[in-house]
Amino acid sequence: MKVCIVGLGLLGGSFALAVRKVVKDCTVLGVDVNEEHARTALERGIAGEITTFEAGIAQADITVLATPVDILASQVVPALDLLKPGAILTDLGSTKEIICQKAAGHALRGRFVASHPIAGTEDSGPKAAFEGLLKDKMMIICDGEYSDADAVKTIEGLYEKVGMKIVYMPAKAHDSHIAFVSHLSHISSFALGATVLEKEKNEKNIFNMAGSGFSSTVRLAKSSPDMWAPIFSQNRGNISQALALYIEKLQQFKETIDADDQASAHRFMKETNDIRRVLKGDD
Repeated sequence: MKVCIVGLGLLGGSFALAVRKVVKDCTVLGVDVNEEHARTALERGIAGEITTFEAGIAQADITVLATPVDILASQVVPALDLLKPGAILTDLGSTKEIICQKAAGHALRGRFVASHPIAGTEDSGPKAAFEGLLKDKMMIICDGEYSDADAVKTIEGLYEKVGMKIVYMPAKAHDSHIAFVSHLSHISSFALGATVLEKEKNEKNIFNMAGSGFSSTVRLAKSSPDMWAPIFSQNRGNISQALALYIEKLQQFKETIDADDQASAHRFMKETNDIRRVLKGDD
């Protein structure tokens, strides 16, 4: 099997490492416009060969688009145009509706399986990639009814081999939900980091006083702007709705603090403790 990975960063690189371990006789062709990333991918065994977008897709059995979502959206149609008969295209993008719209109407739409792994770290690039990133994580397949049954089955099998759990969702619903549970948390982290940097000009004070709570909350602020700015742009409608509700909750909390209303603050926090049950998946 030949697998072409377009974009050899954290996700693409980790997926390649996992696939090379679990699939026998698998050749990974790597594509990346960043020459340093390409060299690192070769050195780390992420890809066995670096090639071009056109050459890689033309010979691959499965092509995986793992570039930033703005670039990815522009690559879907050209990638479909290049597929050899029976080949499959999938992606690892954090937004789905715009990407699926790009594929709609193409003669080979059925060969495209839109997917999004709920996995990642605050680090980026092939140096950050590791084989176990995707293991036991959730993979969301979107608009699967528009994909050929054999293509979906093949991609499901590949994701399952690397240890992922698969769920299914319409692309529109995916983007709405992910705005709350992923995109909003990144914005919150960026905003918290910016707030502290604005207030505490002396960086030494920040590091001396920062505890584990601050470190864990602001961790996502170290994420790559090159990846996240396009995500925020593509999903701006859903993110705006999520932000509006979040700002409303922040304002409510501020009002209880301003009024020294400890009873309301305690009730607010107590009710929010229910997030433990939600995260555990309990009824």
